[in-house]
Amino acid sequence: MSSTKNVKHQFPKIKELAPLLKFKGPRFNRKKARLADALTIWDLRTIAKRRTPKGPFDYTDGSAESETSLERARQAYRDIEFIPNILRDVSNVDLTRESLGSNFSMPFGIAPTGFTRMMHTEGEIAGARAAQKYGIPFSLSTLGTTTIEDVVAAAPNGVNWFQLYMWKDRDASMALVDRAKKAGVKNLLLTVDVPASGYRMRDYRNGLTVPPQLTPRTILDALPRPAWWMNFLTTPAISFASLPNWPGTVGELLDYMFDPTMTFDDLSWIREQWDGTLTIKGIQNLEDAKKAAKYGVDAIILSNHGGRQLDRAPIPLHLLADIKKEFKKDFEIHIDTGIMHGADILAAVALGAQFAYVGRAYLYGLMAGGQLGVERSLEILQSQMIRNMKLLGVQKLDELSPKHVRLLNRNN
Repeated sequence: MSSTKNVKHQFPKIKELAPLLKFKGPRFNRKKARLADALTIWDLRTIAKRRTPKGPFDYTDGSAESETSLERARQAYRDIEFIPNILRDVSNVDLTRESLGSNFSMPFGIAPTGFTRMMHTEGEIAGARAAQKYGIPFSLSTLGTTTIEDVVAAAPNGVNWFQLYMWKDRDASMALVDRAKKAGVKNLLLTVDVPASGYRMRDYRNGLTVPPQLTPRTILDALPRPAWWMNFLTTPAISFASLPNWPGTVGELLDYMFDPTMTFDDLSWIREQWDGTLTIKGIQNLEDAKKAAKYGVDAIILSNHGGRQLDRAPIPLHLLADIKKEFKKDFEIHIDTGIMHGADILAAVALGAQFAYVGRAYLYGLMAGGQLGVERSLEILQSQMIRNMKLLGVQKLDELSPKHVRLLNRNN
């Protein structure tokens, strides 16, 4: 039996309760309220799934075959153990980073993603403008749904990069490169891990096409999502900006368009025609990194294409330290795949990455709320990096080193 001898009870006093009664006023802007309640990228994913039809959401969320590559990449970041220093002055934290001749406010950019207007009608424009606002680069995909000229016009003060898939039609590929150059693009990201399309089972099961086909199934799926539905009906048709629309699935398009005969020798040919910085996206082992160095590339991106190509591909984070040891100043080492938290970016920087990219993390924000949603995703990642740098006891990114991280070994 509890005793009341140590406590004197009294009737509640209104004057004492009044300061405790703090009720939020009504929030009439539902989008802003919804986004403000999202505290993590995973929260944005939950909102995105609720507001986006299954086909576009699964295209973003899924990866190849068993989806093991993506899950392992994310698990690698979860397996990071941070080793902080205490009693350091961290009143001011600096996230700025120089990469490929430009200074950015944070050590990551927006990765190139295809069919982006399918996720939300604001598409690439929302991503480019959010990137401009936050001082980071935006990368437009060859499979984008907005032209490079329109992206640059929408974010004229931003840093806009262009990602190239080499098509079987080489002249058409280089015509895109020429357009990017004329639009003011300074960095070309050449993706090299698509000799064939990965088997993205969600897309095949959903029958995903660009633009989405209006079948009874897709209509029923879209009806509970009126905002996406109305945007789809009342804005210009979703289409590829750099190639014709395709009646089949996305995987079938990749197999039809992209060149499986491309080799390292083609890098010399591309290097001759492109006088800006050249980044090779899709390096997955040390041997290929060494070969890329011989062709004068400015940066490599350790990437398994977000797990969307080879199932059970190497984990980029696990490659990073060894490749960094081999190459000191040959080129910049960048990384993508699996990043869902600002601390993931810090871990990559500590292990030697000069720069990182987020794809799904920004697309979840886009689907959740257009440009405001993208901005919310960048705000979340920024706040997570600031907080974790303070907790690690570092003021600047250059202070991060392998001594701050340890990879847990789950085999022991």
